[in-house]
Amino acid sequence: MKHRTALMSRLAPRLTAVVLVATSAALPVWGQTSPAHGALPKSDAYADEMPLDDYLGLLQRIAPAAEAGARAYLAAFQRRCGRPMHTSELRRAFSQGDGDPVLLGLIRASHLRDAAGEAEWARQVRCPGGSTP
Repeated sequence: MKHRTALMSRLAPRLTAVVLVATSAALPVWGQTSPAHGALPKSDAYADEMPLDDYLGLLQRIAPAAEAGARAYLAAFQRRCGRPMHTSELRRAFSQGDGDPVLLGLIRASHLRDAAGEAEWARQVRCPGGSTP
């Protein structure tokens, strides 16, 4: 039994690395264009992204409070910015740095069922390009 445990502890980091490489290879890649060659042809950057409902469904399975907070964040974004948020934007809000403090505040307020806190955080949602009314 010791042999099997030792083998698994040696393989775990390698397996993790393989999974990370395989999943990141499937993500879309955007490169910088060269001024000498001009801009790349326009494409729909959001065409290949996961549908938002699927993303929220997966989030709900992992952490119901995170899903509730994300829905509040999406609703606040829609009200303040006048457009729906894309899945990739929500993913970025979760993953950049320590996460968007407003999103994390909404998750906490949702978890605590704090309506006043949720309303306060929702007023702080920022729009891309500073277009918050």
